[in-house]
Amino acid sequence: MTDQAKFQDSKRIQESFLAPIEKVALLKLASWMPHWVNPDHLTSIGFLSMILSGLSYYLARHEPAYLFLASFFIVINWFGDSLDGTLARYRKKLRPRYGYYIDHMIDALGTFTLTLGIGLSGYMDLTVAFLLLIAYYLLSIQSYLATAVFREFRISFWKLSPTEVRLLLIAGNAYAFFRPEVALLGRGLRPFDVGAVIAMAGMAAILLYTTIQNTVRLYREERL
Repeated sequence: MTDQAKFQDSKRIQESFLAPIEKVALLKLASWMPHWVNPDHLTSIGFLSMILSGLSYYLARHEPAYLFLASFFIVINWFGDSLDGTLARYRKKLRPRYGYYIDHMIDALGTFTLTLGIGLSGYMDLTVAFLLLIAYYLLSIQSYLATAVFREFRISFWKLSPTEVRLLLIAGNAYAFFRPEVALLGRGLRPFDVGAVIAMAGMAAILLYTTIQNTVRLYREERL
């Protein structure tokens, strides 16, 4: 038996607000894809757009209009990153180990470049940006470990998935363009800093909840 035959693909759990609409849209897009477009092309588009989005944030330090270019590349990232796996499943040309590994490594590298760009944009403190990145990586590690032990790959947490996060980021770009500062507790703060603190609090709560939940589940399933 080959290694690919031995590998058991994980059950995908996607329960976000937009999941039903997104699934229909992705299947329709997959049916429209020319035969010469394959999942690797889409993965490359998703990765390149993440890098270009980070670069756009950096350029926004000198010209705020680049925030809208960053939003454009975030949409392109959704197209490439979300459609690659859908296209592979639609055409029944799955490579579970290759797809899982490449997808998550590119996601980790792309998120780093995006967050670095935001941190250098002047719209978010660089220290806050890296703390946000660490929180994201910790939640990702929890997700990958849970996938390994439960064979369940959870894409969404508390009705939020990367798609909803992208939309929030695009909305934040528009808000920051028109209002670079918000008044909070008598101080002028950057909207991205406020958003990052809220996001970190949310990720910390999800991390704590899922860690306790998974620990209890494993303890019950593997009693001595």
